[in-house]
Amino acid sequence: MAAKNDRAPRRRVDARSSIERITAAGRTVLGKGEGSLEQIAAEAGVGIATLYRHFPNREAVVRAVLEDIVDTDLLPLVERAADSPHTRQALQEIATRLLDLITEERGLVTFASNFADVAVDVLQRFSASLHPLLARAQQAGEVRPDLTAEDVPHFLIMAVAGLALPGTTPSLRARFITLLFDSLNPADATPLPPSHTGEDDLRTAVGNVTRA
Repeated sequence: MAAKNDRAPRRRVDARSSIERITAAGRTVLGKGEGSLEQIAAEAGVGIATLYRHFPNREAVVRAVLEDIVDTDLLPLVERAADSPHTRQALQEIATRLLDLITEERGLVTFASNFADVAVDVLQRFSASLHPLLARAQQAGEVRPDLTAEDVPHFLIMAVAGLALPGTTPSLRARFITLLFDSLNPADATPLPPSHTGEDDLRTAVGNVTRA
């Protein structure tokens, strides 16, 4: 009986290991451009049946890769920014890193037919992590007070649409992300008109970026 009970934790560990390997393989394969589930399985060192057991479709792979990007590359920057004396600059550095990652992982965009649906869910979770930083920057007078938490994902998508296109160099992205963030400066800012956007507007915007 004890031996049978011991198998369940081992199966969970093996499953977690397979999921982590497949996710890492997804980043590797899709980071090179177009790819297939078979290529991802081969890169992970698992059979295609094992991949399908954990990831029933392409959208599931894309979600796992996007969440891994957020968890391993972006959220640590958000956590470090909590101690930064210059919050707006920290936010700008996070946005710059996001653009770099999207450029590096361009194969993700075309891998799933409903990339926009998956990306919006992950983007909203990431944007929520920025809300405390935004509030602190506004309290410090570094960011205009009429920018709302709901504006953040749209602001990021605007940056992605213009600055994460193929052929955009890092120096050009750095130049124009600086200009974009200067629009957050409260000094002499024109009051923003009311916003009536919702989740469907964000989904449409992401979808348009993926077709660019």
